[in-house]
Amino acid sequence: MTMIKIFFKDKPLIISSKKADLKNLIIIPKSILESGNFLKLLSKKSIVSLGYKSKKPEKVIKKLEKIFPIIIAAGGKVYNHKNEVLFIFRNKKWDLPKGKAEKNESIDVTALREVYEETGVKDLSISQPLEKTFHIFKRNSSYFLKVTYWFEMKSDYKGRLKPQLKEGISKVQWIDNNEISKITSDCYANIKVLLN
Repeated sequence: MTMIKIFFKDKPLIISSKKADLKNLIIIPKSILESGNFLKLLSKKSIVSLGYKSKKPEKVIKKLEKIFPIIIAAGGKVYNHKNEVLFIFRNKKWDLPKGKAEKNESIDVTALREVYEETGVKDLSISQPLEKTFHIFKRNSSYFLKVTYWFEMKSDYKGRLKPQLKEGISKVQWIDNNEISKITSDCYANIKVLLN
């Protein structure tokens, strides 16, 4: 992987080995990365994104795992027979179904289980793995690094969609590929990466 984007409040820290990926970015030094102080910078209104140069971006994730407890999650970009994509609506945002891995559960099983639990869609099959997304969030007074493994999935399910209300999901909807651009302004930045 030559480039990784880690989102915090929808703003990316772009870690890359290529100069072109980091063009026009504020490049942070190792000390700011390893202290976690880049979060303070990304919290400033005037800063849109940051960059960090590394020959091996995956190794940077390992360093960040020492600062922020890691949460592993998985989810799906699910297509139906009409080539529509399955979305959930939670916290005033359109999102793709995903959730935390359970103990001793393989990542593909997590993805299938979470999609079913959050949407009620059955007959799911994985077509291929997609890229991982990374984001840092705050819960109570601690920051966590969430790594989400994504899979492209298919389903011929034509039954009723069931939003998982106890998870704050108010709506589940199949959205036509041509209509997705109309909802992207109400999607998280790391989800937009999967929709492009």
